[in-house]
Amino acid sequence: MEKLLSEFSVGERGVVKTVSGEGKIRRRLFDMGVTPGAEVLLRKKAPLGDPIEITIRGYELTLRKTEAACVGMEVTK
Repeated sequence: MEKLLSEFSVGERGVVKTVSGEGKIRRRLFDMGVTPGAEVLLRKKAPLGDPIEITIRGYELTLRKTEAACVGMEVTK
């Protein structure tokens, strides 16, 4: 099942399929290691849903909801 990273629930895992967005946002995501094929675990969400904390490539990364909405994911178990 495919959905955006911003739609994930806490504890959900997936693999990055696509990274969209405008130049600066897309480049920033790539620089932080959010690239196709990377495994992601959603660790925490702030009370209002922004920001979110994920584990990717062995480290914790905090993203804004608008950034997470640019990442297309394949949900894994």
